[in-house]
Amino acid sequence: MAIDQTLLQNLIENNPRFRMLYEEHSLFEKQLSELEKKPFLSEQEELDKNKIKKLKLVGKDEMEQILQSVTT
Repeated sequence: MAIDQTLLQNLIENNPRFRMLYEEHSLFEKQLSELEKKPFLSEQEELDKNKIKKLKLVGKDEMEQILQSVTT
């Protein structure tokens, strides 16, 4: 899904819920990146990684719903 950068910036600046989701998404991306750098993950780290992936996906789905609601 190609996103208009102007629309994205407008939502980040003017929609508090979208901004929070966007910031969470970025944080989750960073956390996953850090976990993926490790050669071995403990059982707890694996659980954390899977939880972060699920939370990231839920947030992404909600952001897409917001984007669709403002473009239709």
